[in-house]
Amino acid sequence: MAVNYGSRRTVVGAHYGTRDWLAQRVTAVLMACTTLVVLAQVLFTRGPVGYDGWAGIFHPQWMKALTFATIVGLIYHVWVGMRDVLMDYVKPVGVRLVLQFLVIVWLLGCAGWAIQVLWRV
Repeated sequence: MAVNYGSRRTVVGAHYGTRDWLAQRVTAVLMACTTLVVLAQVLFTRGPVGYDGWAGIFHPQWMKALTFATIVGLIYHVWVGMRDVLMDYVKPVGVRLVLQFLVIVWLLGCAGWAIQVLWRV
């Protein structure tokens, strides 16, 4: 006896597709905008850009907020990409979970370091 589920398709899997596709694009646009802002500030700074110049660029609160948002976006962007690569190419579940855990630890370390640097300025 065949079971008729109607016209609905039974979907299985992680359902990450559209959300992660959109997240990759949004975070990429955020990183591009931040790059343009920093580049414009460097180009329009008078004289050589030394430590004081860089500290001056990142000193205003709006720039710290933009940089913080970019760091968070970058970390999420990298996580989505690495998770997808690991899910596609590392088939043994145990190995994949260990690698995903290591990626998370590495990304949290990078985020902590970047935020520490940002708030030290």
